[in-house]
Amino acid sequence: MSEAINHPLNRKLRMALVGGAGAAFIGRVHATAAQLDSRAELVAGALSSNPEKSRAAAPSFGIAEDRAYGSISELIDAELALPADQRIDFVSIATPNFTHFGIAKASLEAGFNVLCDKPMTTNVPDADELVRIVRETGAVFALTHNYTGYPMIRQAREMIANGELGEIQAVRSNYIQGWMCGLKPDPNPPRGAWKTDPAKAGSGSLGDVGTHAYNLICYVTGLTATEVSANMRIYQPGGKLDDYGQATIAFGERQLGTITFSQISHGRLNDLTLEVDGTKASLLWRQEQPNELIVRKTGEATQIYERHPAAAYINDSCRAACRIAGGHPEGFFEAFANIYNAAFDDMVIRATGGTRAEANLYPNVLDGAKGVRFVEACQASNDERGGWKPLKERD
Repeated sequence: MSEAINHPLNRKLRMALVGGAGAAFIGRVHATAAQLDSRAELVAGALSSNPEKSRAAAPSFGIAEDRAYGSISELIDAELALPADQRIDFVSIATPNFTHFGIAKASLEAGFNVLCDKPMTTNVPDADELVRIVRETGAVFALTHNYTGYPMIRQAREMIANGELGEIQAVRSNYIQGWMCGLKPDPNPPRGAWKTDPAKAGSGSLGDVGTHAYNLICYVTGLTATEVSANMRIYQPGGKLDDYGQATIAFGERQLGTITFSQISHGRLNDLTLEVDGTKASLLWRQEQPNELIVRKTGEATQIYERHPAAAYINDSCRAACRIAGGHPEGFFEAFANIYNAAFDDMVIRATGGTRAEANLYPNVLDGAKGVRFVEACQASNDERGGWKPLKERD
C-alpha cells in the first residue's frame, strides 16, 4: 500500500496566494506549480492590493468567498482566527518586488511558511531581517529561482559535486530576452507597471533576470562568489532602470564567472544558458531546450545527455526531479513545481515535529540574501565604471 499524501502529515498542505489578480503572470504559475503533484490546495488569497479586485479574482482561482481577503493583514488575522486544522500552512508571494519584505515578514511572524518570488527584497537590511526571522521562527522559506528545479540542472549539479568535471575553472551564464524592443511607454499597462519604477523594482534587468543567472551558477557549481565587477546600460528611450548589463564574478583566487543579462536583444525570448568549464570536461545547458545537457571532453565526441530517467547515465538527483518517461518533454511548470515539492518536504517535517536537513535542495532565505547582495554590489560597481566590489556573506 502506498503512503498517504505528505506522510506522516497525511493531508494536503493549505496554500494562500498573495498577488495574481488581473493580467498578472506569475501568480497563476505559483498556483499551478504548487498543486501540480496534489500535495497542496489553494484555499485562501489576497490577490491584489485593491480589496475589491482581490475578492473579484478569487473565484477564478477556486477560492471560496469567505477566504478571499482584501489585504495581507486581513488574510493573516482571519487565518489565525481559524482552528489549527483549517488554517493555511504557507503563503506564496507573487507580488511586486518592493512588497516582498513586508508580506514575508508578517507571514513568518504569524507562524506560516513562505514561498517568495525573487528578488527576496530590494535592500540588504531587509534581506538580513528575513534571515533572522526565519532562523528565529524555524519556518520554511523558499525562493522561486525555479530554474534550479529542472532535472538536467540537478543532473549537472550532482555531476560537478561528484568531480566528473574535475576542478571548476570558469562559469558563464546568460539570460537574454528581447521583450523591451520597440516597447512604447504605456501610462496604463495591463501588468508590470512597477517594473519601470526604481523605488518599487530596485533594479531592472539585473534583478529581473540577472539574479536568475547568478543563482544558477552558485546552485550548480557550489562556488562562493567573493567579488564582482559590473557595467550596465539603459537603452530603452525614457527608461530609468538598467535593461542590459554584464558582470564578471571572482570566486576566490582561481575561478571566474561571467553573466550577461538583457531585455533589449531582438528576437530573444527566455534564453537562459549555463556553461561550466572543468579540468576534466565542460557542460552546456539551455533553458529553451531544458531536457538536454551537453557534455564535452577534448578529443572525444560531444555527448548529449537527454532527460531519460531510465538511462544509466542519469544520476539520482535528476531522476528524482522527473515525473514522466524520457521523450515526453518536461518544462517550466514542472521545474517550478520541483521547488515547491522540496519545500513541501520540509513543511511536512516541521509540521510533524521532525528534524530538517541543514542543506536545502531548494533556494532558501540565505540564497535570497546572497541575491540581494549581488544586486547591490553590481549597482555599486556600475557607479564606479566597473570597479571591483566585495560580495560579503551575511555578518
